[in-house]
Amino acid sequence: MMRVAVLALQGAFAEHQAAFRDLGVETLQIRQRADLQRPFDALVLPGGESTVQGKLLHDLELFAPIRTMICQGLPVMATCAGLILLAERLVDDPVVWFGTLKATVRRNAYGRQLGSFFTRGDCGPLTDIPMSFIRAPYIEDCAPDVTVLSQYEGKITAVRQDNQLALSFHPELLPDRRLHQFFLQQMVARPDKIAV
Repeated sequence: MMRVAVLALQGAFAEHQAAFRDLGVETLQIRQRADLQRPFDALVLPGGESTVQGKLLHDLELFAPIRTMICQGLPVMATCAGLILLAERLVDDPVVWFGTLKATVRRNAYGRQLGSFFTRGDCGPLTDIPMSFIRAPYIEDCAPDVTVLSQYEGKITAVRQDNQLALSFHPELLPDRRLHQFFLQQMVARPDKIAV
């Protein structure tokens, strides 16, 4: 049976677990290094506070093994803060966390006035996806081998690079489960299609 691990240090991890449970998929929480010894087929990096999550990843000695797993092809779905953790570069910020996604990301890109908003749009092959943005980042630019899946007002808000699916918005906060299903069907259930 397929099992998805969700980083559960801070942020919207419970909502991702609920989304996968709705699809009949077992989940487990990653809270400490020992949790990485349990078998799982994919990983979620949830929204929340990227700086807090990054610090905890280091403090709990989770950072290096998780980065290695991602680099070795573990499918990962990252939302909001998770996108920031994956990014190779951050605008006006010298900190790089995992640095596995060939993209430049602007944190809190929509500012305080538009700190949170809702819209609908297409994401890859999926149409009319509800999108909840909460003080969201966006992707300023990405490498040619990164596939742009979604944009909002000309800004990139979702990409795929090999085994990494990264989103500015929060699909887990809304009842539409198609993006989680897309992740499972296209990136987890078909490991032969994942570039390592």
